Amino acid sequence: MTDIVTERFDAGVRMGEHLAKDMISARVSPDVRMAVVGTPSYFADRPKPLHPKDLVGHRCINFRLQTSGGFYQWEFEENGREIKIRVEGQLAFNNSFDVLEATLDGFGLSYMMEEIVRPHIAEGRLVRVLEEYCPYWDPYYLYYPSRRQSSPAFVALVEALRHRG
Repeated sequence: MTDIVTERFDAGVRMGEHLAKDMISARVSPDVRMAVVGTPSYFADRPKPLHPKDLVGHRCINFRLQTSGGFYQWEFEENGREIKIRVEGQLAFNNSFDVLEATLDGFGLSYMMEEIVRPHIAEGRLVRVLEEYCPYWDPYYLYYPSRRQSSPAFVALVEALRHRG
């Protein structure tokens, strides 16, 4: 039997490059952007929102924050000013997969990461609205303690994860 040796290190992934002293970061994603989407059938008998305030009156699918139990406020930007909207709807989930499934099933509008919904938009299964109000956010970074020498396995992991946009 082969012994597997693992090194202990405190690493993590988070948005933004703001790190504590003695930490190193490696960018592992493109800039993050959200998208408001709904199905063509959802919009068949409803007007598309032209401004974030138009979300009032639309059925929206909420995302429940696991840390606080509250609902995520949809975040937009207009002329450099942040706009946060609390949306109404009958459905709420605590994971993106269920939000996406409910959206694809026509239950309402959702606010999801652009990367997740892009293929569905390209296939015509989802329609994007309010794109000009959705700002770009900092990308995700892998962060880890600076050391004089990291193991070859860890170096290979960092290189495999590194974003090459």
